Amino acid sequence: MDLQQLVLDYGYLALFIGTFLEGETILIIAGFLAHSGYLELSLAILAAFLGTFAGDQTWFFLGRSKGIAFLEKRPLWHSKTDKVFDLLHRHPIKVILGFRFLYGVRNVTPFVIGASRMSPAKFFGLNFLGALVWAITFGVVGYQFGAAAESMLGEIQQYEMHVLLVLVVIAGLLFWRSTHKAKQARIKEEASEQDSQNP
Repeated sequence: MDLQQLVLDYGYLALFIGTFLEGETILIIAGFLAHSGYLELSLAILAAFLGTFAGDQTWFFLGRSKGIAFLEKRPLWHSKTDKVFDLLHRHPIKVILGFRFLYGVRNVTPFVIGASRMSPAKFFGLNFLGALVWAITFGVVGYQFGAAAESMLGEIQQYEMHVLLVLVVIAGLLFWRSTHKAKQARIKEEASEQDSQNP
């Protein structure tokens, strides 16, 4: 099965799942593939919008159900959550519209917003707008990356597998880094809990 068939069969679904779980790298790849003709840019943006919107709504409602008590049991999250609470207190609308563009706190932000007991209706509307702006921005960035690569490399078809491979490797490294950091944080939390139980 060639690249085109794989993308046609699974591209939009993979994009939805990828943006539900993580972020912009997979959308940039999709934008690049849209420029190469494997995906429709508008459908890629739609899939990414639905994925990121659904993911953040899920984290928001988890935050509402788990609440502050859940965060207090995770001291290693405090530096991030304290920063988000501070930003949320000072600029609530800007935070909801733009947290996807904030590296380092993006993944915990919808959970914290939910824990802050913000109105679900308010979060829904602002999250909808923020997700739409984010999906359009990074979808177009990926598309323009494809255009720039074509202008530098000429007929991009003969290089697209190489460029795609580089993008996939970058996405894999970023995903590994985030999961590795989460695993290390979990290990430290467990060790901290054991220390507190065994003075």
